[in-house]
Amino acid sequence: MDRIDAMHLFVRVANAGSFSAVAQQMNVARSVVTRQIAALESHLRVKLLARSTRHLSLTSAGAAYLEKCREILALVESAETDLGGEHQTPRGTIRLSVPLSFGLRHLSPLLLEFAKTYPEVTLDVDYTDRRSKLFEEGIDLAVRITDRLDTSDIARRISTSRLAVVASEDYLARHGEPRHPSELVNHHCLGYTAAPTPSQWPFIVDGRAHAFPIRSRLQTNNGDVLLQAAIAGFGLTRAPMFIAAEALRSGQVRQVLNDFPIAELGIYAVLPSNRLVPHRIRILMDFLAHHLGPIPEWEK
Repeated sequence: MDRIDAMHLFVRVANAGSFSAVAQQMNVARSVVTRQIAALESHLRVKLLARSTRHLSLTSAGAAYLEKCREILALVESAETDLGGEHQTPRGTIRLSVPLSFGLRHLSPLLLEFAKTYPEVTLDVDYTDRRSKLFEEGIDLAVRITDRLDTSDIARRISTSRLAVVASEDYLARHGEPRHPSELVNHHCLGYTAAPTPSQWPFIVDGRAHAFPIRSRLQTNNGDVLLQAAIAGFGLTRAPMFIAAEALRSGQVRQVLNDFPIAELGIYAVLPSNRLVPHRIRILMDFLAHHLGPIPEWEK
């Protein structure tokens, strides 16, 4: 096995955290993978992986070597792409982290289309509302939806979504309609626990941002669950339009507090580092930005 192949294998094992998983992916015996990693460690004269009966973890030397391997492999891919031109067929694995509701509703069809268009790319997709640690978890690209990025985030904005406060006609008939955000504290609200301030909802009032307290009758980290609770008459929820648009069109819920805007959400492709971006990752970012668009379907 040459150096580049050894680096590829080490990165795969580090990402998977398992010899068996990589052996299964490669359709070889587990012993083949363990021998090749042992040979790499012997060549480098350093322990890269700490082994236990249940899992693998990187040693400090392994973590440093992993970062260098990713950098070198990206440079190799870039050199090959430059020789082959920008029209070279993208290939390789892309590990993605995408939000659960947005991923299932809007990204899954696009990712299937991408996989059909580029059959030499393998997609490994984690659907989660948890904020992934990109470098530590070996994530190549994360889709994040937020009204403000962290200063350390390396990101490209690929689309957008408005937010709306919605409730069912049944709830509004029983409890009345709030006319000002300050009245929310007297209502049953359905809170999104993954928000930066779950117990407060921010609005723009008289041109300035203000946060208003809410009382949560039910709260969870999934927007689809909150919308279903609102449809069932449990209370008011603050939902992104990529979740609420269909229910609004069908009349299952109605938007309230229309006179008080909420800062829109940016939809971003976030990268683990500002180093060279592999060709297949750039192609995927371009693909998502093109198909989602600056004014996505749910906003029309």
